[in-house]
Amino acid sequence: MKPFDIPTEPRVIEMAWPTRIVLGAGALQRLPAQTQRLKMKRPLLVTDAGVVKAGLASKVLEVMKTAGLDCAVFDGVEPNPTEKDVFAGLEVYRRNDCDGIIALGGGSALDAGKLVQLLSTHEPPLSRYDDATGGDQFVRDDVPPLIAIPTTAGTGSEVGRSGVVTLEDTGRKTVIFSPHLLPRAAIVDPELTLGLPPGVTAATGMDAFTHCLEAYVASGFHPLADAVAIDGIHRVGRSLMTAVREGTNLAARTDMMVAAMEGAMAFQKGLGACHSLAHALTPISGVHHGLANAVVLPVVMEFNRATSTARLARVAVAMGDSSNAREEVLASNAIDRVRKLNAAIGIPARLRDVGVREEDLPRIADKAFQDACHQCNPRKVTEADLLALAKEAW
Repeated sequence: MKPFDIPTEPRVIEMAWPTRIVLGAGALQRLPAQTQRLKMKRPLLVTDAGVVKAGLASKVLEVMKTAGLDCAVFDGVEPNPTEKDVFAGLEVYRRNDCDGIIALGGGSALDAGKLVQLLSTHEPPLSRYDDATGGDQFVRDDVPPLIAIPTTAGTGSEVGRSGVVTLEDTGRKTVIFSPHLLPRAAIVDPELTLGLPPGVTAATGMDAFTHCLEAYVASGFHPLADAVAIDGIHRVGRSLMTAVREGTNLAARTDMMVAAMEGAMAFQKGLGACHSLAHALTPISGVHHGLANAVVLPVVMEFNRATSTARLARVAVAMGDSSNAREEVLASNAIDRVRKLNAAIGIPARLRDVGVREEDLPRIADKAFQDACHQCNPRKVTEADLLALAKEAW
């Protein structure tokens, strides 16, 4: 394979890297040390009802109580967080005079925690801070500290700079991005994921995979992001099926949590058309974000193949292809491997199989085109292209 060219324009490129990470089985016990480091006296625990029901919130509260620390609790985050959830959490934060946030759960709870963090010192509405319209320039550094504790291996929000929320004034899933929203610490304990059912493990795992793959093929130059993305692809390829089939396999769960973080580290480079479609599918059709990514991804990979042959070939190799075939063949093999991985972990093959209505496809394409992610797709896409991709996936 021929090497990639180092770009000559622009000659100077700025890059950033992520947060402090406490990783490993039992890492939750290190939480009090991180709250002490960050001088939190009265944090707000932001989570959701599912995490509470699974007994994970009580584990966090017990660790804090043993260390002599008290937490206020907001557990009203919905599976796809809305602006209403954020304001409800903000009310609890202010009512209890909190000075920091512990966000516990999947990407929804972690993202909601970041946005409560933002609005605790910033004026609403959240649409003011929309990354697609340059809203990041309005995010200041005077936000309280946040510790993220993931309970899934998917979004990687625990090391990411963004929060995703459906806004009331647009009805659109919106990315709010700023380095100031980066968690000050991530407690990444694979023991917290051992109870995840296979379907959730599969969908969140493919979300992590899609982050890695779309970042790797995205336009732009970021070799650090590329390096962690290709490692994340390798980890998902070797461990996701095991994590789905053997839910208590701690090694596979740890591998997937690392891959999820790597995906979020990598997508500061950018994402692509798959995420734009997924960001539309969730609010319109109610499809879980990771599941939407998984179903659409092979179709988008095929669309991008002509402009991303060398990179897709490396994806095949990272997923275990040792055929030494030509790049064109390896690129096709990568798409085939993703389809086979989806099938092996129980991901439906078509959008119609996850409840998407054919008559909604034009509206999905319209909303996807409004999303900023496709701007970094390696092949330029129009709204008509997005509609064609949605129809092909349907």
